Amino acid sequence: MNRILRPLACLALCAIPLAAATPPALPLISVKGNRFVDPSGTPVLFRGLSIADPDKLVTDGVWNRDLFVAVKATGANLVRLPVHPAAWRRRTPAGYTHLLDQAVAWCSELGIYVIVDWHSIGNLGSEMFQDVDYVTSRTETFDFWRRMAEHFKGNTTVAFFELFNEPTHYRGELGDLSWEEWRGLSEQMIRIIRSQDAQAVPLVAGFDWAYDLDEVHYNPVRAEGIGYVTHPYPQKRSQPWEPKWDEAFGFVAEHYPLIATEIGSDTKAGAHVTDQQYGDRITRYLEERGISWVAWVFDPKWEPPMLKSFDGFKLTDDGEYFRMALQRPAAPLLQRSGH
Repeated sequence: MNRILRPLACLALCAIPLAAATPPALPLISVKGNRFVDPSGTPVLFRGLSIADPDKLVTDGVWNRDLFVAVKATGANLVRLPVHPAAWRRRTPAGYTHLLDQAVAWCSELGIYVIVDWHSIGNLGSEMFQDVDYVTSRTETFDFWRRMAEHFKGNTTVAFFELFNEPTHYRGELGDLSWEEWRGLSEQMIRIIRSQDAQAVPLVAGFDWAYDLDEVHYNPVRAEGIGYVTHPYPQKRSQPWEPKWDEAFGFVAEHYPLIATEIGSDTKAGAHVTDQQYGDRITRYLEERGISWVAWVFDPKWEPPMLKSFDGFKLTDDGEYFRMALQRPAAPLLQRSGH
């Protein structure tokens, strides 16, 4: 989804609040079969929130521990940190990594796992992108993951590296990109990460703005210990959604771990009990299949907003729905023969 980054107000690190002494990292998350598991081998269902780009939150004056306390209060056990390539360059790798260190320290203290997300939209093969904030290159992208893997090696609060937010050729406007080419690029990123850090779990998105994973039927990524990503927004397909979700990504969860790292819509208050309401239908669908999910976005300006304001972290109707969904018991897993 499109976002606009505001100009950076100040690059000086002294203007950014310092994190306290780094607390111990959280228990290691790994892949076993088609599930994410903790060190005892127990499957973990992640239900979390995405915040806005940390660079933007510094500009807004709200980059502090209180933000993550508010995320934790919703019931989230995972937070997604979207790093825009333009912000990464503007702040410099050292300056931006300082922000990520703060977030990871706060999350370790609060018991929240972290996804680091390279938040570009477009075609990494042709190096054409949907907006200026997403412009990157293969070299910069590969170097980002080399830096992340080296820097966070051994810090198991950083459970996931989301390789590329939303691959798309934008109906041909951004050139061609075959699954074979995208799979090859993803495998290169995974090898770069694994050369530094064998523990963090890389996440690979599908096509159609990270919605469609159909090619995994035939040509899965050639790497162990990874997960896949989908972004099943309601406007992606017409109703009935569930058969289309089955075709596009649901089948993946029978064989590999899967996270819907962006879900969201404009939910109306009181609508959560209605079978026609997207929020209940997508969260129930995902949880019944053991698919983790992350709601977009815990912010008052980016859309669809979960916050009315950072003042008191007042929730919109959509935010209230996802707070409820994060705190209720997870839907029971579907029983399938052979699983």
